[in-house]
Parts: sequence; structure tokens; C-alpha cells
Amino acid sequence: MAIVTIARDPFHHQGAFMVAFVVGLLLLVGGYVFYGKLVESAIRVDPDRATPAVALADGVDYVAMPTWRVYLIQLLNIAGLGPVFGPIMGALWGPQVFFWVVLGCILGGAVQDFIIGGMSIRNHGAGLPDLVSQYLGNVIRHFATFFILLLMVLVGTVFVKGPALLIVDILPAETVGSWFSPAAVSWLQSSTFGLTNWLWVVMVAIYVYYLLATMLPIDVLIGRFYPFFAAALLVMVAGLAWALLNGRIAMPEFTLANLHPDQLPAWPLIFITVSCGAVSGFHATQSPLMARCLKSEKHMRLVFYGAMISEGIIALVWASAAQGFYGGSEGLADALAKGGPGSVVHDTCFATMGRFGGVLAVLGVVVLPITSGDTAFRVGRLMLADYLH
Repeated sequence: MAIVTIARDPFHHQGAFMVAFVVGLLLLVGGYVFYGKLVESAIRVDPDRATPAVALADGVDYVAMPTWRVYLIQLLNIAGLGPVFGPIMGALWGPQVFFWVVLGCILGGAVQDFIIGGMSIRNHGAGLPDLVSQYLGNVIRHFATFFILLLMVLVGTVFVKGPALLIVDILPAETVGSWFSPAAVSWLQSSTFGLTNWLWVVMVAIYVYYLLATMLPIDVLIGRFYPFFAAALLVMVAGLAWALLNGRIAMPEFTLANLHPDQLPAWPLIFITVSCGAVSGFHATQSPLMARCLKSEKHMRLVFYGAMISEGIIALVWASAAQGFYGGSEGLADALAKGGPGSVVHDTCFATMGRFGGVLAVLGVVVLPITSGDTAFRVGRLMLADYLH
């Protein structure tokens, strides 16, 4: 396990880097309050207009849910591993990554999510291909449906092995097998097609969950379990933010220089590496899902704009934690080369929050891809149903 850099003085060594971190957080919150309000006025939100969840309620996909729950679902849907793995790798360039995360979220990603969600609400909860057909015609709709459906299947599939590896890291085969018998330990540790049987068991369990989340009414599984998933996410973000703010993770010196160990150019690689802030096609497929669950248009800013701002906050926390934990880009690069971003997540969480807090924090990371994978398949089902209707 890597050794965390601990400051002897809780506020020693923070300096300009900490100022930049706090300013970034304040800008994201200010962006929601002020720029989000500007976008809201441009969309002309009407609280008296009936939303699809009310006008077209069917108890399956069009289900009015409490606003806080819709917000949490939207956040978990759009996030994936983007606000964790991306910023960890983007932190190799140093504090430059802050500019992309903050400005991109405020001016780009959050605006797109808000507009797509608003368009869907105004068009009876229509999905992205149907919105495309209204403005670009039926031929483009066929093209868009095929490629977006393919994207949803690929995203859902990718978001199986990643969280499964993190779960196996938290609960090794030896530990789980010991709950049953020595034979169980041996079987779980043995390999099939190049992967351990324990990893296969976890991946199959995730696939079964995806199947249920895809087919059941949205308030039966997703609506009930997501608040618990969000609680684990909150522990992760709050724990790391506290470690940063109280000086437990000592921040490196602030600089706008390119700190990448291999001197790879920040332009355009930061924008490719860190998706937080980007105008995301995946996000555009997820917003219509929640457009079918909002009780009133007055909550659109919180759900669509606010969820993207929250993703930016998570990204800012992880970019800062990764830089500080390993003492700069050189140490971070070594950790990534040895174990990848998953290892960085494990080491950072357990070293700063202890065993119990570390488990909860890593679970907060685990749920991010799972809660994007399940709704990716669900969106795929809805798109296929709409296309064949």
C-alpha cells in the first residue's frame, strides 16, 4: 500500500493549491446558483405545466417520484467512473485540470443536461433518438437509434468488470470462501477463462441486477436502492474533502506548469482524459429517463444542472486527493503504472479513512459504474420499445 503524505501541521503546506481547490468548489456552487438560473430563464420553466410523470403516468417508466430521489438517481446515472478515474489520471497534469472541470461543468456539461432534460419534458418524455427525429428527420433517427443502442450495450458491459474488480479487492476470495469451507476457498480462487471464479460470481451478480433494474418499474428497484448507494458516495466525497481541508493530505505547491511526468501536452489530452465538463452523449441519453419522473418543471435546475455540478465537485475532490496523496505527479504516475486508478482509489480511501471508512468510501466508487450500467441497459430497452412502437 502506498504511504499517504501527512502534514504535521493540519494547515501546513496547503497554500495556493488549497485556495484553488476551495475557489473551484465555490465557483461550481456559484455556477449552479447564478448561471444555472440564467439557463433556467432561457428554457422558460413553467411550474404549472403538467410534466410527463403526471400527464402520462403508467407506473413503470412514467412515475412521479420525490425530487431529492430523482436528483440522486440522475447523479448516479450520469457519473459512472468519470468523476473518479478521469480526474485521478488528469491530475498528472497538475492543477491545470481544475480549469477544465470547473468551467466545463458550469458552461458545458450542466447546460447540455439541463437543455436535453427540458426538451424531453416538453416532448412527452421523448428519448434522444425521438428528439433527434423532430429536428433532423426520420433517416437520422434510424441511424441514431442504432448507434446509441450499441453505445448503451457497450457502456453497460464495460461497467461490469470495473466494479467487480473493486468488490473482489475489498472482499478477497479467501475471506468469502472462509465463511463456507476450505473447498469453497479453493474453488473461488481457481480460474476459468483467465478470471478467478470469485470474479465471475461477482460479475454474474451484477448482470442479474442489471436485468432486474432494466425490466422492473423504476420506483421498485432503482428508486428504492439508489438512496443507499448515494449514502456510500456521500461518505466517500465527505471523507476525502475533510482529509483535504483539515490538512491530513498535504497539498503540493500550486503551479500552472505542465506537471505530467512524460510531458504529454495538456491540450487536448486533459479534455479526453477527464470527461467531467464535457458535452456528453451518454448524459444526453440519461436525462430523458428522469424527465419521466419529475413532478414539476421547477425542479429541473436541481435535477439536471445540479447533478452535473455535483459530478464536478466529486471530480475536483479526487483530482486534489490524487495529487496530494502521492506527493505530486511523479508519485501518482508510479501508482497508476503499478495498479491503475482502482489501486489509487483503494489506497487513498483506506489510508485517509481507516478500514471501516475505507470500505464505505470504496463502495461509494463501486456504485458509480453500477448505477450507470443499469440505466444504460434500461435506456436501451426504452429506445428499442419506442423505435418498434
